Parts: sequence; C-alpha cells; structure tokens
Amino acid sequence: MKDTSLLLLLSSLFCCSTNAARLTVTPSSSQVFRDERVSLRCEDASDGWTVRRNTSINKRAECGVDWGPPAGSPCTISSMDPVDSGEYWCESPEGSPSNTITITVSEVFLQSPVLPVMEGDDVTLTCRTKMANSSSAEFYKDGVSIRTESAGHMTLLHVNRSDEGLYKCRVQGKESPESWLSVSEKLTTTTLLAASLSVLVLVVLVVLVALVVLRRRCIQRKPEAAEVEKGEDVTYSDVKISQSRKKPIKQSRRSQESGPAAVYSEVKTKRDVCYGDTVINTNRRRAEIVPEPDVLYSSLK
Repeated sequence: MKDTSLLLLLSSLFCCSTNAARLTVTPSSSQVFRDERVSLRCEDASDGWTVRRNTSINKRAECGVDWGPPAGSPCTISSMDPVDSGEYWCESPEGSPSNTITITVSEVFLQSPVLPVMEGDDVTLTCRTKMANSSSAEFYKDGVSIRTESAGHMTLLHVNRSDEGLYKCRVQGKESPESWLSVSEKLTTTTLLAASLSVLVLVVLVVLVALVVLRRRCIQRKPEAAEVEKGEDVTYSDVKISQSRKKPIKQSRRSQESGPAAVYSEVKTKRDVCYGDTVINTNRRRAEIVPEPDVLYSSLK
C-alpha cells in the first residue's frame, strides 16, 4: 500500500509539473474600473477547463453557470462591479487548478502586468483614474514612496528579482489597491537544460518506483506448494487393517505394504487432504447390509 501511494504521489507531481494551463485577463491588469469590460480565458488548456472565482458573494463559482455569459461563450464580464472583485483561476474537470489572478474594482488603480515578467524587460506601471486633472501620481513599493510622475506612469528599466514587490499609486489623496509585480528568471540555454534534466530525473524516479512495486508484488506471490515443505503444514495419517480375532495372520512388513489391502495416498497441498474412515470386512460370508439414508458404504477386497 505504501509503495502504491508513493507511485501515485510521484505520478501526480509529474502530471502537475507538465501542466501548462494558465488564466489570462484582457486588459492585462489586476485592477479595473467599475463598468469596465473584462475578458478571461484559459490558455494552453484542453477541453473541459472552466474559469472559476471566489468573491464576497460566492465561492468556486463557475463561469457560464453561476455568473458571466451562458455556458459555451467566452468568459467575459461586460460591466465590472465591486462585487466582482476576487480571485479568478482555471480548473480542469478533475479539479486541477491553474494560476490565480486577483481582480479588484476601484476608482483609482495601478495598471501593472498580471503575469510574471522576464528579467531584463522594461515594465511600465500606470496610475489610472476617472477624476479630472489627475495626471500627477505618486508611486509606492512595499509601502514606501519611490517617485512621483507628472505623466501618471512610471517605467522600470531592465527589471530583476529585486524589483518584485507590492506597488500602488496615489492620486489627489486617493490610493489604489496594491498590485504584486512578479519577476521570473530569464530562460537561457542553461535554464532549459536544467529544467529538462529535472523532468528526466523525475521520469526515471517514477519508473524505478514502479519497478520496485512490481518486484515486491512478484516476491509476495510465492507458490502455495512451497508452504507444504514446512513440517508444521504436513498432515500424516495411518490406515490400519483389522483381521478377525479367531484367525490371526502374521505378515511381514513387506507383504503388508504390497498386499491387496494396502491403501496409498499422496498429499500435495493442504487443499488436497481428505479425512475419512475405512472399514474392512474380512468375514467369508458377506453380511447383508441395509443402507441407511444419506450413508455411503463401500466394500474393499
């Protein structure tokens, strides 16, 4: 049982590591205005994947069933409302989830990439609002003010892992919700080789565990005949031939073994053992036997 559980665990890890399904949002922002149109889509997913969400009014609600357009249509919210704020993700029919995106509906929000950006890329953060005369915006990272831009947007050049963090902006005293900026390692030849090697090692490990499980099962299936070889599993029985008391007959051991009254039996396994009594009648005159119900008689010469 332990071997089977380990095999299932490794198989599930391998399946999840190769799953490339992900949720994308258009426009690519985790914060949107009220009444704005938002489209959600499961990228690189097979048939059966659906978009789900957790909000203040429902949990694990499915697009096309509990909210959004009818089933079979693209998952699009034509007019966002504050009650639409929450977590969104894609899910397979088996319950495997994709990445999760948190969408917030606000009057002021920071437009930033929803998905991780590569190291070395330039990233532009834009503070958006519907208020008039609000072009100047102050930007914050992890709660600390980093700069003020009159144009209302800020560009980070050649980002690296140190640029990861929570960003927000302030316009006319109103702050946007925080958005997490994620920076991923740039895919180089070395990185690809390392990833390929990791997958190969995982495959080899799964194969080895499968072979160990099969070997143990084969060892446990020993022939039942091997158990009979043990002394405690063998049953011996004696068959005695009773002659008339008036005429005792002395026979040698050899003649008894080869006489017509000798009974031989062979015990192979415990399932082949039969128990019973054998009665030998040596009277010259054959007595008439009246059979009784459910009784079987036999005569041995």
